[in-house]
Amino acid sequence: MAATPDAASSTQPESKDKGMKAGVCTEFTVFAKIKPGHADALRELLAKTTSGSGDTAGNIAAVRELGILHDARHVIFDNDTRYMFASVFDGTWDNYIDDFAKTVVGELFDEAFSHCEGFPGVTDPGVKDWFIAHQEPAGIFVSAYPDLTVQQIYKDQRVDEAFEAVLDTAEFRAMLDNPANAELVGTPAFQKLLEEASA
Repeated sequence: MAATPDAASSTQPESKDKGMKAGVCTEFTVFAKIKPGHADALRELLAKTTSGSGDTAGNIAAVRELGILHDARHVIFDNDTRYMFASVFDGTWDNYIDDFAKTVVGELFDEAFSHCEGFPGVTDPGVKDWFIAHQEPAGIFVSAYPDLTVQQIYKDQRVDEAFEAVLDTAEFRAMLDNPANAELVGTPAFQKLLEEASA
């Protein structure tokens, strides 16, 4: 796994209006007032999106295509009067908002926030100002893997799956037992690789 520099900026906000950083990760939390009478429609939209009755496969594919979103959560609170969206992403805040608006997830985002007071829409030129006005940076933000981008995690997952497939072959087992490979197999790096694979 390749580490990305700039971990020194951990827990420093990009600016007074943007989320806090932990390594390559940035947090983003928005609080908005739900329009009177809209909480049930918002709740139904969120439930449809996560229950499988909506286009969850399309949303997951869009998140993978976006390639920078670590996680996201939507919360209705204060007796159905307020809505919170929180996420963690890689890269700059401006690119995150711009890229998000271009995906099917951006359509969900647009529909969800349409139930909130004053939301102009994700393609509106004033949407970033609206987000900044409704954004609250975290007091503390910690990441378990601050030096790994989503793309690096995807790559690590692909490499792990490929290596696990190799481990299961008779050819690999024969290679381990071949005396010609004893020097390689005996190296600390190779032994560590085998230990990690069997953990």
